[in-house]
Amino acid sequence: MFVTAPPCCHALSYVPPPPSTAGVHYKLSKPYVSFNRTNRFLKLHSFKTSRSNWKFSCFKHDESSLEYSVSETSEDILPGEMVEPERKQPNVKHDWISNIRKVADATFSAKPWTVPWTAKTILQVMLLWIASFWLVGSWIIPFVAHTAGFRKESLTYRGQALYSLLTDVVEGIAGIAILKLCLARFRPLSSDWFRFSFEGNWQFDVGLGCLMFPLVNRLSQVNLNLLPMPPPTPVTISNVEQSIVARDPMAMVLYAIVVSVCAPIWEEIVFRGFLLPSLTRYMPVWCSILVSSLAFALAHFNLQRMLPLVFLGIVMGTVFARSRNLLPSMLLHSLWNAFVFVDLMR
Repeated sequence: MFVTAPPCCHALSYVPPPPSTAGVHYKLSKPYVSFNRTNRFLKLHSFKTSRSNWKFSCFKHDESSLEYSVSETSEDILPGEMVEPERKQPNVKHDWISNIRKVADATFSAKPWTVPWTAKTILQVMLLWIASFWLVGSWIIPFVAHTAGFRKESLTYRGQALYSLLTDVVEGIAGIAILKLCLARFRPLSSDWFRFSFEGNWQFDVGLGCLMFPLVNRLSQVNLNLLPMPPPTPVTISNVEQSIVARDPMAMVLYAIVVSVCAPIWEEIVFRGFLLPSLTRYMPVWCSILVSSLAFALAHFNLQRMLPLVFLGIVMGTVFARSRNLLPSMLLHSLWNAFVFVDLMR
């Protein structure tokens, strides 16, 4: 007859009692627990001498109980009663952290650039670049247009698109001129400065960067939830959106050139080509990527887009740091702007 094991004896197996041996009397109360012969001849003093032994108590009634001391060694337990040691399960979380750390080390362990200028030159270039964009876009171009006898608001959709393209080209040329003038005394620069090349295995990195676009888009929604845009008074629509609504093909092509060609070239030259490598004089490459990405986001003067722009800057900065080539980051930047532009057209 088999007896169901109470919870305290779940590690022991229950079998019918063996035939009695001469000279040995067993007085067991139910439930009956069977052990091998070594256990059957254990003496009472073994309960006191071994501190490391396990004690199992099985009871059915209060007045009848039986205690056995079971040694931890495997020779005191029948083969059928061996308790399998728990197999050590692999730590999946630790493996993921280890793999991420290896990828991060491989990505950000690049040696810093050789930077011949100091923080004073870095700050000078960035401030002059921001000032030139503001002056060209808000004062110089509007003044020239007013002198020529027309205003931007009075132009057609195609005229406004052409106006935006010319403004962006002039801003970019002004930024490059500032870089050339401020860094002239440090020439010649090493070959990894402002490198633009079709060579190298950067195509795979650009492809991985494109896979981040849905996450960047998701961060845009999160940012808008955290900092919702105030209701405009009156309702205003950008020139790009007006051209899209009007479905003017020429205007849309001109705006596509602005956002997918001009802007990526100028911004990548300044933030990835100049700022990121310059910061490696004072901090590790990975930290330079973070700081330059934050500066890239702040330069857009839009708090509702901070999170996606910072993350996008990190992706483009990582691609640039791995390849030390401006072409991959420019291409990735251009693809992102094109993705946003096409999304507006739907």
